[in-house]
Amino acid sequence: MKKETSENILYFPLYFYFWLHALLPLKILYILSNILFFPMFYIVRYRRKLVYQNMKDSFPEKSEKEIRRMEKAFYHHFCDYIVETIKLLHISDKETRKRVKFHNTEALQEIVDNGGSCLMLLGHYGNWEFVPSVTLWMRKGSVIFAQIYRPLKNKWFDRFFLKLRGRYHSECIAKQDTLRSILRYKSSGRPSITGFMADQTPSPANIHHWVNFLNHDTPVFTGVEKIAHKVGFSVFYFDVEKIKRGYYSVTIREISKNPKKTEEFEITNKYMEMMETTILRAPEYWLWTHNRWKHKRS
Repeated sequence: MKKETSENILYFPLYFYFWLHALLPLKILYILSNILFFPMFYIVRYRRKLVYQNMKDSFPEKSEKEIRRMEKAFYHHFCDYIVETIKLLHISDKETRKRVKFHNTEALQEIVDNGGSCLMLLGHYGNWEFVPSVTLWMRKGSVIFAQIYRPLKNKWFDRFFLKLRGRYHSECIAKQDTLRSILRYKSSGRPSITGFMADQTPSPANIHHWVNFLNHDTPVFTGVEKIAHKVGFSVFYFDVEKIKRGYYSVTIREISKNPKKTEEFEITNKYMEMMETTILRAPEYWLWTHNRWKHKRS
């Protein structure tokens, strides 16, 4: 507790800046985003070599000019992501609904109204921090909304992002507690909707399946599929599209309503195919700073 208090004091100036930042309208914040782009892209050059190589390897058919254009577009979007995410400290439900529209929520509503539960798969595309606002588009009743997250090493930033991610009244579950929490939801008898960011790289010990993804031999997480087989929850995909600056569309697409009847890796393969389709539609909005292909098949 003492350590948490000292961290809060140490980071108070930063939090105060974020708080003031979030009071500004987004049209002003996008001016700050434009300013931030220059040092990030040209001076700090944040992970530029990795981003460039990821893009070049993923799209060998594209010219150097096209790759460079896509690279700059990604960093402009990444700066937008930063200012939009901090804005979550103050953004209203009304403005959120105007900027992030969900489609086909009735597919989820029907399941939870009948006492069922869902697992939602999504990726680091668009602004994923807005996706928990699906709660604003549904009749909540007794439904539990939750999201799985990977705890950050910096405890102050971890608490800060938990505050942001709980903005739309969903529970945040640490990755290591996933199965325990899902089983608890099932035993409670209450319907639940739990979101997973499943496009990251698994650790070597957790690599059990590979797919061809964006022109790479890619190791993928299979944990969500294993959980779905175990508990029988329906599986859906959040297909995010950036309509224009500050406006997103999320279409809910079915992966499987009967996961126990699917073949091994069927759910995982379908998710990766859907994620690739999302990225190919506008590649610059995916998080290219991840070292996604650091592991090679032995």
